[in-house]
Amino acid sequence: MQAVKPRPLQAASIPGMLGLFQNEWDAVVLSNYALEQQLQTARQELSHALYQHDAACRVIARLKKERDEARELLLKADRQAPAAGTDPVATPAAVISNGKRAPEADTESEGPGKKPRQGITSDIIKELTECNARLSGQRKKLQISPALATPDTLEKYTQLASHPLHSSSKPGILSIDIHQTKDLVLSGGVDGTAVVFNRSSGELVSQLSGHSKRVTSVKFVAKDEYALTGSIDMTVKIWQGQEDGSYACKHTLKDHSAEVCLLPLCQFDVF
Repeated sequence: MQAVKPRPLQAASIPGMLGLFQNEWDAVVLSNYALEQQLQTARQELSHALYQHDAACRVIARLKKERDEARELLLKADRQAPAAGTDPVATPAAVISNGKRAPEADTESEGPGKKPRQGITSDIIKELTECNARLSGQRKKLQISPALATPDTLEKYTQLASHPLHSSSKPGILSIDIHQTKDLVLSGGVDGTAVVFNRSSGELVSQLSGHSKRVTSVKFVAKDEYALTGSIDMTVKIWQGQEDGSYACKHTLKDHSAEVCLLPLCQFDVF
């Protein structure tokens, strides 16, 4: 049987008990003070760690952004490099003694962006040549039509309506086209979208979203109910009209190595 530790002599009297209580209270207060100091130190360390984590996240985000920008610049440089650096190196090896270019050397020296594209047949070349000759003759005989509006008439024009079709956070319209047979207007904006608008009803028919940057040129192809959009993201999209009036993207052309600024159509609305 374990013996019970006897009580000290101070506990035998009231003054002694008060002294014991005082000592125990001092010990509790000192322990509480030490705990508060440890808590304050832990809070400071946690705050410092959180600040370090936030700074690290910001640095990582900035490095990722710089990496993406560097990749984009490298991709643009790779696409533009064949056009700028192919001729000086490839010309001596590609030209033979009779002055003609060797097909094998020309094919090897050209970069991926300079390879000949399939699809331009001899019939297409003949059609384009005939169209060029006909239009060149017409341009030589071109005269200003007397039916054109005079400057005085244009000064009398007033605004009939205003329709905010594009994003207000990125305002601006860079290109516009009017349908040849329907009362439709196609506009391309800084917000990277194109909008088909019905002038008679005042309603938005379709919103063409797909470009990653601003749309610089739009064009209607009334022959087959197509719409074309070009952007500085170096792509051209071909949209086809649906039965419900909307437009769906059918093709995306990624052959350009620079910004697409204009989408001119030939006289036949084919090229």
